[in-house]
Amino acid sequence: MARKLPGLKRELDARVLYSVAYGEIASSIYFALGVLAANALGFTPLVLLFVGALFLIVSLSYAEGTAALPETGGAATFVRRATNDLFGFMTGWSLFLDYLIVIALSALFLPHYLAGALQVNAIDRSPWDVIVAVGVIAVVALVRMVRRPSLYGLGIVVPALDLLTQLLLVVLGLALVFSPHALAHGTSLGSNPSWHDLAFALPLGMLAFTGLETVANLAEEARRPGVDLPRSLFGAIATVVTVYAAIAVVALSAFPGPKTKLGTEWVNAPLLGVADRLDHKLPWDLGGVLRFYVGITGALILLAAVTTSVSGFSRLAYSLGEHGQLPRAFGRLSRRAHVSPYAIFSAAVVSSAIVVGAASVKSDDVAFLASLFSFGVLLAFTAAQLAVIKLRIDEPELSRPYRAPFSVTIRGSEIPLPAIVGAFATFAVWVVAMATHPAARYAGPLWLLAGLVIFVSVRLARGEGLLERVEAPDERHVVPVAQFKRILVPMKLGVIGEEMLATAVKLASEHGAEVQALHVIRVPLELPLDAPLLEQEERAEASLAEAKLLGSDFGVTVQGTTVRARAIGHAIVAQAEEVHADLIVLGSAPKWRRQSRFFSPTVDFVLRRAPCEVLIVAFPQTVMDEELAAT
Repeated sequence: MARKLPGLKRELDARVLYSVAYGEIASSIYFALGVLAANALGFTPLVLLFVGALFLIVSLSYAEGTAALPETGGAATFVRRATNDLFGFMTGWSLFLDYLIVIALSALFLPHYLAGALQVNAIDRSPWDVIVAVGVIAVVALVRMVRRPSLYGLGIVVPALDLLTQLLLVVLGLALVFSPHALAHGTSLGSNPSWHDLAFALPLGMLAFTGLETVANLAEEARRPGVDLPRSLFGAIATVVTVYAAIAVVALSAFPGPKTKLGTEWVNAPLLGVADRLDHKLPWDLGGVLRFYVGITGALILLAAVTTSVSGFSRLAYSLGEHGQLPRAFGRLSRRAHVSPYAIFSAAVVSSAIVVGAASVKSDDVAFLASLFSFGVLLAFTAAQLAVIKLRIDEPELSRPYRAPFSVTIRGSEIPLPAIVGAFATFAVWVVAMATHPAARYAGPLWLLAGLVIFVSVRLARGEGLLERVEAPDERHVVPVAQFKRILVPMKLGVIGEEMLATAVKLASEHGAEVQALHVIRVPLELPLDAPLLEQEERAEASLAEAKLLGSDFGVTVQGTTVRARAIGHAIVAQAEEVHADLIVLGSAPKWRRQSRFFSPTVDFVLRRAPCEVLIVAFPQTVMDEELAAT
């Protein structure tokens, strides 16, 4: 049995999944509210409600997809299964862009919240805000490469803090600054905002609901993906949509239009701006305390968003690397941190470059990045809906612990209505984004072209077809010991042979298996196979009798067989095939491990040719010294 390689473990329950989902999705309001309000003005709450409803519809298909295919990869996994590896990769490549933008925006906004809390004006301005942002990304990447954080102990505390902060702002805002008149001040549909501004704001609303892919990428770590993921996802989205709409109402009441300060003075820290506005309404020095609290929690939440987005990027890269869509190095996890170091490094370098590049655009940096985000996320959402529909048609018997509701029968196939609506709606908003956002129109296709070049290069280097479906190597699969019904153990003289036999008998005793003891008489090439070898035959008979005696002591049936062969390895493999062995127990002496080949020729041959699992019983040099001393 080969050593188990590092992989993702199913250890996340519904409570943790809800917390991670809420924290990941709700964190985006800290950077999305300002740029959205600058364009939608008084219609910002309605835009958030519309996009939130669309997000909820899309999540129904995601819940079905992750429950049916509970592995990391999100939409890229659905699309790959429904179509081919090329389309799956392009979906994943679009999502890479979204992860990178969320990392960049979270890091870029963090110093502004920190500056407001600590009253350190230097880090609120360029170039120090950029330096701090790049430093945050670098530190998160370094920590993530050397250790696996208990993401998910912190993943409960930080979202709880986030929810408390947002509820506090909503309650205080509704009590102190809410005004229907202020909310609608300067708002006139068609002029303030114009139809173009409203169309421009609609794709930007997607930026307020990041995190669905990160949650979907937790499918391989969820204890019950078919139950816990849908419940936690729907609960988190419902909470986020409600809180978002309330915060938007409070924020626009505090900073009414037509030129709301949310989109100008406070565009880099909109919730801090709301806290600052409440400062003038609170008695004593409670306003200063509130501003400090919102600034510190905002910085912590954005730091958590950087961390989870880096992890989400690495999980997606791991999935693509496993399936031959990225270089193999991306599909291998480090044993200590359970991430691909190449993926973490790539995420840190590219997102840092985005931070520096966006800062050079000055006033339009957030809108530019938000436009790019909407390009990638809407493309991926549309592809995910279509993939779920196609899987319903092509694989109706696929186990689906959760099924999206409200199915309609089309040509004999049950198609989920939410997926149909979601596909049309997300594609329509994507078309609006392409029409109104230059960044989406020009930079988005260039990003896809770069991904296509990488994919083609990887496939050509591997000698695999562009549309070929490459399955992930099942390196982490180990047959449970309980499945061993027939254990083959070759007999060997000395301490090693005794330990091999004892191991086989002990396993058989624990799991109700039988032992097939094999003694191979190696016949030299100069002799015929049936040449009389009385001494070897007597030794074989004695060793098999000893094996049966040991088996009887433990209540294990031991069947003994003697065969003649030119090569011991060939005889072991042939006997394993003949008796349908589930496991072969072999021994490895230390002298081979001191050489470049590590195993003896016999063990190496059996490992390569065995029809079943192979357990290697290794021995330290002290065992060999004791055996030599006894002879």
